[in-house]
Amino acid sequence: MEFIRGIDITKEYFELPDRLVTSRFDTLFTRSAHRWYIKLRQGHGHQSWTWWKTQIINKWANDSWRFIVEKASEYAKFNSDKDKALPWFF
Repeated sequence: MEFIRGIDITKEYFELPDRLVTSRFDTLFTRSAHRWYIKLRQGHGHQSWTWWKTQIINKWANDSWRFIVEKASEYAKFNSDKDKALPWFF
């Protein structure tokens, strides 16, 4: 996942401690991901980046989630015959 790879690279390059990386999740995650994060944070407290990485992979890097995203993207495609560009984009 690009998200995880980006965090791994940034963490390594800047030698960031786990607490600094994981402290950003509250503002980084939105909607269902934010609800998921809050629930895990309340249940497990502070955890390392490695622990969070495993949880993220288990939750979103699986065939079931990919299928949901692919199906949603099929419905989100722009059709110039029936859609107006500006409202569709926003």
